[in-house]
Amino acid sequence: MTTGTSTLRRAGIALLATLTLATVPATAATADSATGATATAATASPAASGAWRGVWAASPQAPTAPFGANWSQQGFENQTVRQIVRVTAGGARARIELTNRYGSTPLRVTGATVARTAEGGAVEPGSVRALTFGGRGSVTVPAGGTLLSDGVPFRTRALESVTVTLYLAGPTGPATFHHMASATSYRASGDHRADTSGAAFTETGTSWYYLSGVEVSGGPRGARRDGIVAFGDSITDGVGSTTDADNRYPDELAERLAATGRPRAVLNHGIGGNEVTNDTTWAGEAGVVRFRKDVLTEKGVGTVILLEGINDFGGSGPAFPGGPTPEVSVNRLIEGHRTLIRQAHAHGLKVVGATLTPIKGSFYDTPENEAKREAFNAWVRTSGAYDTVVDLDRAVADPADPDRILPAYDSGDHIHPGDAGYRAMAEALDLDEL
Repeated sequence: MTTGTSTLRRAGIALLATLTLATVPATAATADSATGATATAATASPAASGAWRGVWAASPQAPTAPFGANWSQQGFENQTVRQIVRVTAGGARARIELTNRYGSTPLRVTGATVARTAEGGAVEPGSVRALTFGGRGSVTVPAGGTLLSDGVPFRTRALESVTVTLYLAGPTGPATFHHMASATSYRASGDHRADTSGAAFTETGTSWYYLSGVEVSGGPRGARRDGIVAFGDSITDGVGSTTDADNRYPDELAERLAATGRPRAVLNHGIGGNEVTNDTTWAGEAGVVRFRKDVLTEKGVGTVILLEGINDFGGSGPAFPGGPTPEVSVNRLIEGHRTLIRQAHAHGLKVVGATLTPIKGSFYDTPENEAKREAFNAWVRTSGAYDTVVDLDRAVADPADPDRILPAYDSGDHIHPGDAGYRAMAEALDLDEL
């Protein structure tokens, strides 16, 4: 799902980790590293990866700037990028996933660190620790590739946050990124991966670059496949929620699960503007294509929530950035969802189908789009195609005007919920059904 610049309010991510790694010296050494074995590990089966499980994720996108300048198209050179993420379940060891999926040349990462998050771009003194790749401090990610760092002692609890810092010495070229991070990222000139102060990080953005996942092992959930993926568009991505507040609906779901005393991993694989059936120039490959790359490679996952389709209906209209996409019928969207369901079931995943939320008064509000939305929602509720269904349409609708989001839940553009709306969506999910 997309929106105009004035409605792109991004939520943030904060995660505090207890680390037991070796401290990084002020000037970190670098070394070359072969990438073949590590790149293979990134797509290995759960059995080959032991008890590793994803606890944070962001779907990669090709460089683009539909709503104004960001750092993706130019990329980086002799710059340090500092990014803050919140994990949804804990463990005793951790590793990060880096992606160059849409890079046209190999990506050289000169060094990377993790640290306890402080204020802004700062980290807690004494907490900066080095990450390695195949035992070495530097790594090259092949064009189109994804790889994992080595696993390191890194004890975390659910809903804690960590700062990941990447130093990129040479020119990267255009950067694989996640556009609508709903979080603040920081950039500095030169090598500041070991800095505790945020003083050098004078530039900020609201996207994630190259960082696509955090995995842990040794947690209380062991090797159980009870993680949850939320798959969708900007309503899953969290557009309309408060910046740096972790109020997307998957965040709220993770908080509900943690409050029971039995935290479970919740991974957000939403992309703002994404469609189930069409590729777009700025919002990623079609859901039926990226589902294999983004969802089926995740470790420890047992359930996926599917909330996507309103951009398929609205993308053919004038409000869609980058130009309209081909018109999509209700039947074509249904077949797209059936394809996603088949893919998920083939990998042993339980599928939760979600109804599309209201659009009345929004830039997608036309009689044709509303008729399609209502017809598709009727199919979701009655088809029996999913393992279970959550009616997010009714969860956020105004009882006095069911085609419109309740004003208290509306971010202001009449299509994206605000913080209260995302909380209502998370509360509509039956934890026992998950």
